[in-house]
Amino acid sequence: MNINDRFEAVNDDYIKFDKVKNKRSMRPDLHAYILLDELFPNPGADIVCAASHDKIWLDFESEKINELTDSQILELTRCGVRYDKEYDSLAMFV
Repeated sequence: MNINDRFEAVNDDYIKFDKVKNKRSMRPDLHAYILLDELFPNPGADIVCAASHDKIWLDFESEKINELTDSQILELTRCGVRYDKEYDSLAMFV
């Protein structure tokens, strides 16, 4: 199953932060950023790499995104993180 299909498989849990256990923050976006920083540390780099209208893209290479486990994808989805197949990137609506 490709990364887009893996995110789509948990889409019913999109923005259901109340289901996240062991919250790293009480804010869904901060929780997602902290989780991604723990998984893929990159000292000195920003997590947000682009923005347009109501959407931001997160600065993670496709190789890293493909390393996410299904449980990590579920947790990120519950925080509002989506996979943008057009740009092969993680993204969030603001």
